[in-house]
Amino acid sequence: MPEAVLKVSGLQAWYGESHVLHGVDFAVNKGEVVTLLGRNGAGRTSTLRSIMGLVGRRSGSIVVNGVETVAMSTHRIAHLGIGYCPEERAIFSSLSVEENLTLPPKVGEGGMSIEEIYEMFPNLRERRKTAQGTKLSGGEQQMLAMARILRTGAHLLLLDEITEGLAPVIVQAIGRVIVKLKERGFTIVLVEQNFRFAAPLADRHYVMEHGRIAESFPASELEAKTGLLHEYLGV
Repeated sequence: MPEAVLKVSGLQAWYGESHVLHGVDFAVNKGEVVTLLGRNGAGRTSTLRSIMGLVGRRSGSIVVNGVETVAMSTHRIAHLGIGYCPEERAIFSSLSVEENLTLPPKVGEGGMSIEEIYEMFPNLRERRKTAQGTKLSGGEQQMLAMARILRTGAHLLLLDEITEGLAPVIVQAIGRVIVKLKERGFTIVLVEQNFRFAAPLADRHYVMEHGRIAESFPASELEAKTGLLHEYLGV
């Protein structure tokens, strides 16, 4: 049987009085890349934030590496080996690339060395000493945000809209990085609006609508599900 790194069951979540998730159920096995697809407002980002404990209130079950986390604080959840890359790119804008890479805390075993990071992100090697975060392009900032997570030792990665607004050449480079991470055994949950980017990378797809999972299918069924995806996503 596959080993579930993340198992979400009956997940409900609220921001204040606003009820945003209505019983989300999905699982991610070790070494898989899965997507959470859906229109804006479907609940994809709220699902990632709920897994990290970053919503006002949540109920149901979120099991990470066999540990129930729904009552845990965010920092304890992170220390189970989860890395969250939010849409707003959490980097220190006043620091250089290399300074950003020396600061992340350890949350798991075997974080990548800075040299390994530069092999995976050659753009960052070129900019390592001189470029403050504010002087990096949007694509370089996104690469740096991902690189910071890889330094922590996290092996379950939650990546939220990592290609939004980026040039096609940078999107392709990030796609190559995800392929390499999968080869190294990372488990990845990808929230992505750019379905053409996500489709060839993922083992399985979950489609969200109105705060719950509406459909799920493996990559092998993607072609057969094209019409369904047009209905849900308008792609």
